[in-house]
Amino acid sequence: MAATQRIAAGAMATAACAASLAGCATGSSGSKEGAPGPEKGVAAPKSVVRLIGDGSTSYTGAQPHLPRPERLKPGQKPPQFVVFSWDGSGEDSQKLFSHFRKVAKANHANMTFFLSGVYMLPEDKRDLYRPPQHSPGRSEIGFNDDQGITDTVKQLRLAWLEGNEIGTHFNGHFCGADGGVGQWSVDDWKSEIAQAKQFVKTWKTNTGLSKAASLPFDYDKELIGARTPCLEGQKNFMKAASQLGFRYDTSGVNDQVWPKKKEKLWDLSMQLVPFPGHTYEQLTMDYNFMVNQSGAATQGDPDKFGYWGDQMRDGLLQGFHRAYDGNRAPLVIGNHFESWNGGTYMHALDEVIENVCNKPEVRCVSFRQLADWLDAQDPRTLAKLRTLKVGEAPKQGWASFLSRRPAPAPKGVPGAPAVRP
Repeated sequence: MAATQRIAAGAMATAACAASLAGCATGSSGSKEGAPGPEKGVAAPKSVVRLIGDGSTSYTGAQPHLPRPERLKPGQKPPQFVVFSWDGSGEDSQKLFSHFRKVAKANHANMTFFLSGVYMLPEDKRDLYRPPQHSPGRSEIGFNDDQGITDTVKQLRLAWLEGNEIGTHFNGHFCGADGGVGQWSVDDWKSEIAQAKQFVKTWKTNTGLSKAASLPFDYDKELIGARTPCLEGQKNFMKAASQLGFRYDTSGVNDQVWPKKKEKLWDLSMQLVPFPGHTYEQLTMDYNFMVNQSGAATQGDPDKFGYWGDQMRDGLLQGFHRAYDGNRAPLVIGNHFESWNGGTYMHALDEVIENVCNKPEVRCVSFRQLADWLDAQDPRTLAKLRTLKVGEAPKQGWASFLSRRPAPAPKGVPGAPAVRP
């Protein structure tokens, strides 16, 4: 099977994942955080390129287009952060990775792309993958081929140079009771994480494409967060991730309130937002809207495709405005590069991104940028923000609510004054 078919099939296979709330995962001005990259030329300067290992990855200096986070001033209203993220990121025949890269750039946005490690491993090397609690070479989403890996590497390279984040969606995407990630131990997760890194760091060796351009980042340093398959196994994953130096996780379900830390990681999970036409709320993920619209069928009634896409668009926009006009809690949205129900959810996201990312005081950012900003804030300020309920704006206004002068940031952390030479 061609890589493009395998990746698409992997995305379709996730429709078999369970329950709607669990969430299945497979796969303005230039001064804003999340500003787009340059219009022309995204190659890193040759003078700073230092190859790592077999040259699959490289050090090219600090990532471009990441503004330094600043601590809120007394009485200052927080920005409205919005994170768009993609599970199982890989470029296939649908070319949705390249599409949403361009959409981000056109709308002053940065995003997080959660790469599935097996998308960097060719089919004939599948036995290199030793999934926890499964036989070598097994994967629920298949593997790739040289062309698929080449196309994916190109998008990863461009995405990073434009300021986007490359996270991980791990490897084999095992869900459910039979060896699924929900049954994995802390050591199982450490093995899975190590393998996800290894496939990215050795794609040249595994494909034989030794003359291809490297990825412009050190993945050991780049990788600071993840989303688990089907949102399962979060507890033990967070323990493993904390021990390995990760900074955030987005594998749970939250309300639209300001985040806090668990296991020393920022819990930046997706959230519940209004579901137009229903009395209950819906998780901010395309898969969950699909399950509650067409059930297990990834291609339901074509006459309803437009309506279903509008439901998702309007639900996300209602959630956005509830935060934007209320407590300003960051809005976290998760998606897949898929064509479920005629691609209606991808069209809906095009509209949402264009609508929200160009509004005043809105920053469409990656999880890395959001974590950097949170780390830059006075903990007392964040604690105060967490007292606001879903959609609740301060009754006395932001100037009064956050009037207390924050403590100075310690030297060397995000938001601290720059050290003068």
